[in-house]
Amino acid sequence: MSSFEPAYLRTYEQGLLTEKVAKAYSLLTSCTLCPRKCGVDRISGETGTCKTAKLAWVSSYNPHFGEEGPLVGTHGSGTIFFTHCNLLCLFCQNFDISHQGDGQQITDDELAGIMLDLQNQGCHNINFVTPSHVVPQILSAVEIAVKRGLSIPLVFNTGGYDRISTLKLIDGVFDIFMPDVKFWHSEVAETTCQAGDYPEVARRAIIEMHRQVGDLQVDDAGIARRGLLIRHLVLPNGLAGTREIMRFIAQHVSPDSYVNLMSQYRPCGRGAEVKGFNRHLLPEEYQLAVKAAQQEGISRLDQPHRMLWFR
Repeated sequence: MSSFEPAYLRTYEQGLLTEKVAKAYSLLTSCTLCPRKCGVDRISGETGTCKTAKLAWVSSYNPHFGEEGPLVGTHGSGTIFFTHCNLLCLFCQNFDISHQGDGQQITDDELAGIMLDLQNQGCHNINFVTPSHVVPQILSAVEIAVKRGLSIPLVFNTGGYDRISTLKLIDGVFDIFMPDVKFWHSEVAETTCQAGDYPEVARRAIIEMHRQVGDLQVDDAGIARRGLLIRHLVLPNGLAGTREIMRFIAQHVSPDSYVNLMSQYRPCGRGAEVKGFNRHLLPEEYQLAVKAAQQEGISRLDQPHRMLWFR
């Protein structure tokens, strides 16, 4: 992987990035970027579920060392936390950002500047957190940043509630996809996110992401360069459907998928209001989830030293 070159550089050189930006922005006049398909005219200032009009909102950005090992390396993952969200889980651990709108509007040029700043700080990648509702702005910023020397991988760090048509629009731009696969059962998704179609949408999305980039590849230093990295937050009382999700990944995506089983669930946001979500995950529940993943054929699990227990 020593001669690795981000996919977006070739896409830019072929003139395709400009086309992608134009097409993406055209979708905002009656927004259908995500499965919500709100149909609002974001260019004119209208907002739907994601409460975002023409300009993206950013809460914070920094070299982040709390991500998965292949992303962090020695200099951190260059995370950009977008404000608002298209999924809006009631138990979100970033509730102030996703639900309460903590952040500020920025132009595409300013977003490009942030990307270059993170690259100049030595970050191994640019990690767009909750990007599904701001794909046009990201594509535009990437085009600007490429002209100024952007040259590190881009990470699409998503909740998994993504339309296939939008994912195809960013084909050839992102080298790393990092989706959550949150729920197997539609009734749980409906209760927590008012998105009963989430399980089906996420399954289709993860298959498309894998089609674009394949299994996770790392360089000689163990740093991710291309591929799919899947996150799954283990929920109390088995509410996530962990075993079924792991079986799906192994049988329909790839048994070589890199999976981070996350143990840090606690009732953040309005989680305490939802039956079954009003307590912390127990250590024994997490261990059962790990065992289930292994039994279903998942062997590339993120290192367990990142487990956190909250009491």
